[in-house]
Amino acid sequence: MSNLAAQVAKLHAPLDKALFRVLSLLLGFYHVAMVMWDPEAYSASIGGFNAIISPLLIWALCSSMVFGLSFKPRNWYWQVLFSPYFSLTILTYLTLVRWF
Repeated sequence: MSNLAAQVAKLHAPLDKALFRVLSLLLGFYHVAMVMWDPEAYSASIGGFNAIISPLLIWALCSSMVFGLSFKPRNWYWQVLFSPYFSLTILTYLTLVRWF
């Protein structure tokens, strides 16, 4: 593992807890279920699917599954791409927008 990969892994260490992994999986499964159940209602509740929301949702869902299932990428750029900081932030935002 390169020095940069070790530094990124160290940055992710505070979130490397079972509680955050479960939260990530639950948020990811929740949003996948809402999209699959009724995409039109889900879209309306989050302000519509557009060129910003759609890619962020897909990225956050993929990242939440990678993080939630305890997969640890070796290279730093994959660690950054699938960072739990990004996925949890995006999914929490979408959850709050959906409920409030």
